[in-house]
This record gives sequence, C-alpha cells and structure tokens, in this order.
Amino acid sequence: MGCNMILLVAPGRAEPVNAYKKEYIMKSIYIFFACLLLMSTAAYAGEADVIEVNVRRIAGDTYNFDVTVRHTDEGWKHYANKWDVTAPDGTVVGTRILAHPHVDEQPFTRSLAGVKISRNIDAVTVRAHDLVHGYGGKTVTVAVPR
Repeated sequence: MGCNMILLVAPGRAEPVNAYKKEYIMKSIYIFFACLLLMSTAAYAGEADVIEVNVRRIAGDTYNFDVTVRHTDEGWKHYANKWDVTAPDGTVVGTRILAHPHVDEQPFTRSLAGVKISRNIDAVTVRAHDLVHGYGGKTVTVAVPR
C-alpha cells in the first residue's frame, strides 16, 4: 500500500481505499448533508396548527368563532393565510381569511362572526391553511353550543 491508501473499517469488513475513493465518499456525505439542510429550511415553518377554538352562539343558528393558530410564518411567501370551520361531512361553513403574515405574533387569535350552522350539526372542526403546505396541521373539533 502506498501513502495514499486508507483503511476504512465497516462492521464485518476492512478494505483499503485509495484517496480518490475517499474524496468521492466525502463529497457524497457533504452533498447529503447539504440536501438535508436545504430540505429542513424549506419546510421550517411547517404546517399551520389550530391550537384553540372558542365558539359562541349569537342567535338562532348563528355563531361567532375565536380561533388561535400557530405557524412559524416566514413572510409573504409562506404564512398561514386562512382557517375554515367545517361540518362533519367536510362542508366548509365558514372561512376566515388572514390577509398578512404574523411573523412576530405567534400564536395569534382571530375571530369570525356570523357563521351559520344547521341545527342537525352537533360538532364542527376548525382547520388552518398555509401557502406552502395547504391543509394538514393540527385541527380542533368542538361541540356546537345550543
């Protein structure tokens, strides 16, 4: 073996590896970690999670919602942009549009008034949406007060 040979040891095997092969292995490892870092930063903000829901009956079948959302907004290209109130069959009965990022306000609470919910619906689910991931974060299901 010359001075450019290195012995790599793996469980159950040992073999000499020349410097060129070592350089290839090291570059591959660097590329792997660079890709891992890029993937983790691209999805850093994650999905928008609903963490609390308060619902109040106003009159008849009309309700007001106060919803707290957590999402690590990163700016105009990646922020939680709305939340929905959905019936058990998935029908959207109300949507609160979030018009701007909440980069420095996490979690944040916003309200939606005047949501009509049929008397035959006993519970609703609130889900949040962000511009990159869409739906998919934590949801909260609450009973409809009568």
